[in-house]
Order: sequence, then C-alpha cells, then structure tokens
Amino acid sequence: MKIDFVSDVACPWCAVGLNALEEALRRIGPELAVDLHFQPFELNPQMPPEGEDAVEHLSRKYGASPEQLAATRATLRQRGAEVGFQFGERPRVWNTFDAHRLLHWAGLEGKQRALKHALLKAYHTDAQNPGAPEVLLRLCAEVGLDAERARAILDSDEFGLQVREREQYYQRAGIHSVPAVIINDRHLITGGQPPEAFERALRQLAAAA
Repeated sequence: MKIDFVSDVACPWCAVGLNALEEALRRIGPELAVDLHFQPFELNPQMPPEGEDAVEHLSRKYGASPEQLAATRATLRQRGAEVGFQFGERPRVWNTFDAHRLLHWAGLEGKQRALKHALLKAYHTDAQNPGAPEVLLRLCAEVGLDAERARAILDSDEFGLQVREREQYYQRAGIHSVPAVIINDRHLITGGQPPEAFERALRQLAAAA
C-alpha cells in the first residue's frame, strides 16, 4: 500500500496525524506492507526568514481570538499526548521551504521519516526555527544524514524545483489543507484523525484491494 502524507512542518495537526497514522499501522502489523512518502505543503509560503509572532499570525489569518487560540492549543496538547507527541510553546511561525528541500533529499537517502519526526519535534515541542540553517544541519546529522551534503543543499537552490512541482501537483489535485493522507493515489483521508479512524480506513482499503 502506497501512502502519501501531504503536510507541512509548521502544521501542528500534521504532527498529531502522523503519530496517529503510525499507531494505526502498528496495530495492523506486518500483514500490511506500506510504502510511506512525505509530500510538501506550505501553510505560509510567503513567510519571511525572521518569522512572525504566532498569536499575531494566527489571529490575523484565521480571525481567532486569544481565547480561541488557547482552546485550540489545549486540544492539540491533549490529542498529541494521546498519540505520544508532546507540544511545547511555539512563540513564532517560520518559513519551512528549506526544510521541505531537505526532506526531499532525505527521501532519496532513505531518511525521510526520521527527518520528518525530528523537524516536527524541533518546531512544535522545542520551539526551534525549522528554517534556520544551524537547526536544519543539526537535525540532519542527528538522523544520520551527511551534514556537509546538507549544507551544500542549503547554500544552493537544489531540490527547490522538485518541491515546488510537488506542491503544485497536490494543489491542482484539490489539496488545500493538511494533513492529507492519500492511499494508492486514489483515496483521501483528511485531518489529524485518531488512530482508530486511520486503522479502520486502512483495513477497509486493504480488504477491498
């Protein structure tokens, strides 16, 4: 079964959804062979390198009050804890394009899943900037990628065209919010679903196949 997980490092529900999907796969076990790919999506493609205050950004973008934002954060903490992901304070929103370029490269090196988890933790748990070269290089090294190769990518525009092409492909396919989980290029599961929902859907699709 091919699974494309379309998401952004900046998306908290993507962290919830990924951990829930992986829990569902653990419950199903080895009877279901899965080929998991991470596909790029940018929530804030115009975000400048210095980022923006998170409350100001979210209030303006979604028209949410501070009370509504606090309630959403509480829900995220609870849902994250249920699937083993810890949310910390995230005071700023940053650009994630370079993170997506490195994720594309990591896919070629067989380290995409590890780097994705490292990026989500750095951003949502540790409030680190996933657009900062020093953060990206450290995370690459931590998951076993060549830091010098990563530095060369960051110092160039390598894999930028590939990332843009993938982003545009999924936008044309009607993906306008994330996470979006696409099964075998045909079936779509949207949002940070609980493990039970992913498990039920995956079992049904596997049986139908």
